Amino acid sequence: MTTDRLRGAALAAAGMLLVPLPLLAFAPTAQAGTPTEPFGPGCSALPTSGEGSPADMADAPVATAASQQPELSTLVSAVKKAGLVETLDNAEGITLFAPTNDAFAKIPKAQLDAILNDQEQLKKLLTYHVVGTEVTKDQLPGGQFKSLEGAELTTSGSGDSFKVNDSAAILCGDVPTSNAVVHIVDRVLQPPS
Repeated sequence: MTTDRLRGAALAAAGMLLVPLPLLAFAPTAQAGTPTEPFGPGCSALPTSGEGSPADMADAPVATAASQQPELSTLVSAVKKAGLVETLDNAEGITLFAPTNDAFAKIPKAQLDAILNDQEQLKKLLTYHVVGTEVTKDQLPGGQFKSLEGAELTTSGSGDSFKVNDSAAILCGDVPTSNAVVHIVDRVLQPPS
């Protein structure tokens, strides 16, 4: 009887050790190696310290971090209007291709106003700028990624010069936030019709 009890206790203890191991596969892990540094011709426009600097943005979730960048104020306003702040801030391991204010200014005013006043169309447009995985510089040459909107984005280029969908240049890429990688782009990406 005592042997059976000891054997049962030993099996139970062994079972407790084994159960958590598969769960470790789903736990978030830090990536090995040094974090990537922002790259691109537009990175010099970012503050080197304090609010809006890459180091400061790395501590905040993506929508909150973007609100620290004056050049992304139109995007931040659109994200708020679409009701996507919580969605983006609570997501894990995403990529945001973030159009600058100048990128939004390239859209004719009447067309932009129509998009901004149609919440469903605005959500479709904005979620086309988000990929559900972290996309860093080393994945950009010849990249193909599914957006949260459902359609695919393509990336191409080399060195520090990359384009999204052969039209939008990445001005400053690999900008870290606490839950996302941000690539600041010079055009608003249009989802396929």
